[in-house]
Amino acid sequence: MEQFWFDTVGWLGSILVVAAYALNISGRMRADAPFYLWANIIGSIGLILNTAYVGAYPSAVVNVIWVGIGLWGVAKSRKKVILK
Repeated sequence: MEQFWFDTVGWLGSILVVAAYALNISGRMRADAPFYLWANIIGSIGLILNTAYVGAYPSAVVNVIWVGIGLWGVAKSRKKVILK
């Protein structure tokens, strides 16, 4: 049952990250859109859980960095709103 949970979290994370990227590349969503940023953050957290569970540490590290970039994007966009 534990494996099923980690696999499900990983698949949902993958779907979120790929969907956000596809929407961005297709011109339907900007890279600074809240949904894009949060889909990448939440999706990457799901991928971190999955890859750490199966021992794929290089992938887990990439996703930790991806979460950091996403959080930086959220902070940057909030700063823009405050300054307006």
